[in-house]
Amino acid sequence: MTNTPAEQEEKVAGVDVGERRISIPGFTEEGETLAETMDDSHSHGGLGESQEITSGAGSRAKRTVSFDPADYPQPTGREEEWRFSPLKKLASVLEDTPTEGAPVDYQISAPETAAVSSLTADTSPRGSVLQPADRAAAIASKQTPEALYIQIPADTEIEEPIRVDITGVEAGKRANSHIVLEAAAHAKGTIVLEHRGSAIFNGNVEIKVGDGADLKVISLQRWNSDAIHTGQHDAEVGRDAKYKHVAISLGGEIVRLNVNFRYAAEGAEAEMYGLYFADSGQHIEHRTFVDHNSPSNKSNVLYKGALQGQTARTVWIGDVLIRKEAENTDSYEKNENLVLTDGARADSVPNLEIETGVIDGAGHASSTGRFDENHLFYLMARGIPEEIARQLVVRGFLHEIIQKIGVPAIEEALQEDLENELKIHGN
Repeated sequence: MTNTPAEQEEKVAGVDVGERRISIPGFTEEGETLAETMDDSHSHGGLGESQEITSGAGSRAKRTVSFDPADYPQPTGREEEWRFSPLKKLASVLEDTPTEGAPVDYQISAPETAAVSSLTADTSPRGSVLQPADRAAAIASKQTPEALYIQIPADTEIEEPIRVDITGVEAGKRANSHIVLEAAAHAKGTIVLEHRGSAIFNGNVEIKVGDGADLKVISLQRWNSDAIHTGQHDAEVGRDAKYKHVAISLGGEIVRLNVNFRYAAEGAEAEMYGLYFADSGQHIEHRTFVDHNSPSNKSNVLYKGALQGQTARTVWIGDVLIRKEAENTDSYEKNENLVLTDGARADSVPNLEIETGVIDGAGHASSTGRFDENHLFYLMARGIPEEIARQLVVRGFLHEIIQKIGVPAIEEALQEDLENELKIHGN
């Protein structure tokens, strides 16, 4: 489903539902929309029966997860997880072959209090969290004999961010990667993964957040314009833990990330934030999945993007599953897109499945549109030239995500990157 400038929103109460398909036990007439079946008082809180909101793909809980690439046939584009993706350009990452040579260079910056080592496929905690959800992720896991492992030990707080700089040094060469990150019980820290250079990169990131831990993971995609990046990031969040994942995608010809998390116990808070800016020739795709598999947890997802150029393309698919056992859940997801020029296209599909009526709240929202001309007029009426006024509107729109990073040096660098993006088409 492609969102037009008309906004589709679904909130906890007083809902403006837009066109979301709904399946409710006992309701037999398929094809009606929420707007046709529910009144304005509709809410996802306190439903008496389970319900499922989908985009024609069936329940997320029933999708294949496997470490064996053979369980995933070559995609055709008709599969839900691949229907928006440029498969011809992704052909190389879908081949079950090992990395050739060393097309990617890793540089790790970590204090002595952090443990840095490697893990084979059968060494815990590798394989305890990440469950490959498509062929590319299964290949990355299988074809990475030694995974980079970074652990923040229990009861340890690391103030400066741990950095993993991943640089493509051989354009056109495919690299498989698997990274395991762990914050042990009551640990606290920030880990930054920054991707640069030119490569075809297929990388998994497996994240384990221990009980009472507080972990932030920032993934920066600042590739050269010829790079291709596919990846899956999975996290498991422990009891009373806090977890934040921030994905920033600015560079690369194709970036396609699956970012997911689930819970190990009650009392956790998990957040996902994303920012992307696509120019002509770029395809930037983010898929998020929040699996509420235990009770009394919170989640929040917010992704924002801007597009400019005739062939700029972005995709955001947001799935939230609240399972039967996940009572007292509080969940919300939202995606917003700002289209700056003609010809750019943004697809935005929020999906929400609820299997219990005993929840604190759940909702989703999606909007795609152009500049608010009233904001532009307001600035120009005060003597600000149109070009600068447009830049101010875009900066203001995206700043909400940048400030979630919490690392001043990265925030400043991203502000400069956005300035350069806006100059490409004179916006």
